[in-house]
Order: sequence, then structure tokens, then C-alpha cells
Amino acid sequence: MEAITWLLIGLVLLTIEWLGASFDGLLPAAVAALLISVLSAVVPLALLPQLLLFGLLTGGLLLAIRRWSAQQRERSIPPSPSAERAVVITAFGGDGAGRVRWQGQSWAAENLEPHQPLPAGCEVMVMGRDGTRLQVLGSRVDP
Repeated sequence: MEAITWLLIGLVLLTIEWLGASFDGLLPAAVAALLISVLSAVVPLALLPQLLLFGLLTGGLLLAIRRWSAQQRERSIPPSPSAERAVVITAFGGDGAGRVRWQGQSWAAENLEPHQPLPAGCEVMVMGRDGTRLQVLGSRVDP
């Protein structure tokens, strides 16, 4: 394939990603296609090596992104300076969902550390909001 074909494939994949398609391999495939476009413009390669390289690059980039995102999730979440306190009114289960009383109202909430149990009555820090659901972290000291 020619370099322009790989360039067009990469641009189409990037456009689909930009439009909101939620397929895990789309962005790595787009980047791999763009890299092969540059490589095939510099070094002439037959079709089979290009396709093999495309598969290897896509797989490698996908694994690298997954490893990086797993490391990001494992990091502890520091309390923000603007964090506010809330009280758990419905204990958080294994799915990380529960309810808290914040600013005098009951809110659905998501535990950002789902492995840490949050029983009713304990104090939590409100770290943010996702729509009408609060994102909370358990305090180190209960009231």
C-alpha cells in the first residue's frame, strides 16, 4: 500500500474516534496507521510487512495505554483543597455506590476507593461531581 493510503486510513480512524466511537483499539490503530504512513514514505515495504507492522504497532500501543491507565487508577487520590465533608447515610457496597448527606441534602455517591468500606454514619470527603452523583473518599478519622 502507498503512504497516502495509510495516511487516509489513520485520518479516518482519528475522525471516528473524535466523533465519539467507544472502541478501545481505535486510537492505537489510528496512530499505527499514521506511523506506517510515514515509514512507508521513507522505506518502501511490501504489503505483508506493512500489515504485520500495523498489527504489532496497534497491539503494542493498546497494551501500553492499558498499562498506563491501570497505573493511573492505582495511585492514591489526594484530597483537594476545595474538598468538603459529607456523612454517609446508606453504606457503600462492593460496587462503590451509596448515599451521603451533603449540604443538607441526600445525594447518590460513588466511592473513589471502592475497596475501602464506608459504613453509615462515617464522614467522607466530597472530591467532585459527575452529573448528580458525588465522588467521595473515606476520611481517615470517623466522627
